[in-house]
Amino acid sequence: MTVRGWHPDSWRRMPIRQVPDYPDAAALATMEARIATFPPLVFAGEADRLKALLAKAGEGQAFVLQGGDCAEGFADFRADPIRDTFRVLLQMAVVLTFGGGLPVVKLGRMAGQFAKPRSSDTETVGGVSLPSYRGDIVNGPAFTAEARVPDPQRMEFAYLQSAGTMNFLRALATGGYADLHQVHRWNLGFVARSPLAARYDDLAQRIDETLRFMGACGMGNSPEVRETDFYTSHESLLLPYEQALTREPSTHPGKHYAVSAHFLWIGDRTRQPDGAHVEFLRGVANPIGMKVGPTMEADELVRLTEILNPANEPGRLTLIARMGATKVAEKLPPLLRAVHRAGRKVTWICDPMHGNTVKAGNDYKTRSFDAILDEVRGFFDAHAAAGTVAGGVHVEMTGQDVTECIGGAHRLTEADLAGNYATFCDPRLNAEQSLELAFLVAEELKARRLSKVDDASPAVAAQ
Repeated sequence: MTVRGWHPDSWRRMPIRQVPDYPDAAALATMEARIATFPPLVFAGEADRLKALLAKAGEGQAFVLQGGDCAEGFADFRADPIRDTFRVLLQMAVVLTFGGGLPVVKLGRMAGQFAKPRSSDTETVGGVSLPSYRGDIVNGPAFTAEARVPDPQRMEFAYLQSAGTMNFLRALATGGYADLHQVHRWNLGFVARSPLAARYDDLAQRIDETLRFMGACGMGNSPEVRETDFYTSHESLLLPYEQALTREPSTHPGKHYAVSAHFLWIGDRTRQPDGAHVEFLRGVANPIGMKVGPTMEADELVRLTEILNPANEPGRLTLIARMGATKVAEKLPPLLRAVHRAGRKVTWICDPMHGNTVKAGNDYKTRSFDAILDEVRGFFDAHAAAGTVAGGVHVEMTGQDVTECIGGAHRLTEADLAGNYATFCDPRLNAEQSLELAFLVAEELKARRLSKVDDASPAVAAQ
């Protein structure tokens, strides 16, 4: 059933933030109409399956791993970077599954993460001010007046690259690459040379033993071993593009789905209850997310959960906490308690990246691996104290050997950042740091699972 008072273009009546200033309104309208004729990138049934999995994560029966680039770039549209990021996500998922004892929902920041919010509408370099770079779907990163003009033609290019990436991801997920028998081959060369190599090899050996046992029992060729489910997500920021890719499928009459990705989220800068971005996402039937930062008030959060998930449907709304390591212990618990007291059904996951961005002495933006880990632990601690479920992690990462975040097994320092600082926007964990984070999160999951068993033991013994 269509959401009351909502239409795919009802957001246009609302106040809007983070919107590009397109100089040619007619060209924009023409491009929107053109994209509206394009085939969907995802299907309603896939989005529904993801919603069911996210509901399980909200109940502690699964764990969400969401990861990928801070912003995809047109110049990075090559097979190797896509495959390598997919491969590291597979490695992380295997580590979390074995260590945490839970199925892992794999959700990529891929095949559509082209738009970026900015803290300022303009950027100044050497006394020259130009419009800020808002992602390749809007304008170009080069600091020139020509590159920074918002161009609606970029939307079509973004769609075509998203379609190509989605096709490649589907092939990787179902064509044999994700087969657990490949677990040794997934190991990247620079990870093999790292302090994590022995630990990962031990895990791979245990997987091999398990697969041999399953093979002996006649279960070694099951789809669960040979293939994986992989879903895509991005921030729903450029609403003209998102509306153009909104459909009412014949298989789901009366419902509208955003077919640019399986999962869309609202950023911390665009979560106003009366704003255009909240208005748009409240009406689509996909599972959706919302970033929750340290400025969020408890009453406002509860109100937003009611707007975005009026039916209180499990799996519909994921809250992505991004507090910062120094604020998570203070800011997150009141929000957890308020949502819990209100009886709102949500899935909580932790974004330990965005609240921990700092400027290094050499003027690079970076993030400390230790701060990222501290926020993850604070997230788990807050949920344990509130009696709620820590349902997953959301990380900006890449399969490439970049040097953008300091710390990790090789203890990268600010002096190392220039080695391979490749991001146009925010710093990402490299493959090794991502895998290390997965081991540490798996330890947290295992320790808390065992703690629950120990807590329950006296009650069991008394029966």
